[in-house]
Amino acid sequence: MKVLANDGISESGRIALEKGGFEVITTKVAQEQVANYVNANNVSVVLVRSATKVRKDIIDACPGLKIIGRGGVGMDNIDVEYARSKGVHVINTPASSSESVAELVFAHLFTGVRFLQDSNRNMPLEGDTNFDGLKKAYANGIELRGKTLGIIGFGRIGQATAKMALGLGMRVIAADKYVDNAEIRVDFYNNQFINVDIVTEPLEDLFKHADFITLHVPAQNGYVIGRDEIAAMKDNVGIINCSRGGVIDEVALIEALDAGKVLFAGLDVFENEPTPEIKILMHPKISLTPHIGAATLEAQDRIGTELAEQISSILKSEKV
Repeated sequence: MKVLANDGISESGRIALEKGGFEVITTKVAQEQVANYVNANNVSVVLVRSATKVRKDIIDACPGLKIIGRGGVGMDNIDVEYARSKGVHVINTPASSSESVAELVFAHLFTGVRFLQDSNRNMPLEGDTNFDGLKKAYANGIELRGKTLGIIGFGRIGQATAKMALGLGMRVIAADKYVDNAEIRVDFYNNQFINVDIVTEPLEDLFKHADFITLHVPAQNGYVIGRDEIAAMKDNVGIINCSRGGVIDEVALIEALDAGKVLFAGLDVFENEPTPEIKILMHPKISLTPHIGAATLEAQDRIGTELAEQISSILKSEKV
């Protein structure tokens, strides 16, 4: 049985699939050619990440397709319900990348509070001629310890982010329509741990009290954060989005950064991927990464092996 890993797969995932008797194809097929390639090569399983889309047209055109797998959490690039209505299994790996995304959130937070996104641009240009000037410009850093982190979306990734924040000595508040409360276990290197109960609260209260806000929500029909929401936030708030593009009004964000309402932003995702707006890319108060939340070696290993286990389990159960 053939598996097309069109957006790549970790070595450990490939090995696990091959041990299970699958032939793994890692050829990158252009979006418009996916259906033809699947049919021509008798592919039964298509694995994607965020680049390849598996919509109704591909599902209809590929009657031999048994499983669509998404390496990661969000499945907005797959017509999930339609696929399932046609008897195609749709799987993902919601737990595998939580730690990696949470660490990227803090990479952006540490960057923003110490102006690294701007100093890393200007030091190569002026570091040898204006060292004292740059030192003065970046002298007013902020510590994260003791500050309040507001987490919008308190699923696996939101909770992983909360663990790291608590470990740093931050206060954590959260808002989620579907999660009322969660017990966060914070583990330490010597096998000690603490449990912290966090009760979610209304979004309006989170905006009022958070020093920094991070979003961990699926794709939305509208903005979670727009002009009105930014106006309700504390002055000098920092905003991080490592979830999905389109949940923040980027025009409103730039206006707030320019006005000084928002101190900095950290963006891993954008409204117009893969061509973000130039005003976003060039802004000195925005820390930028190209949608790499789950792109660590450890996360990709977990994703690959988890997909392999799920695929083997599904196909074995169908043979019984």
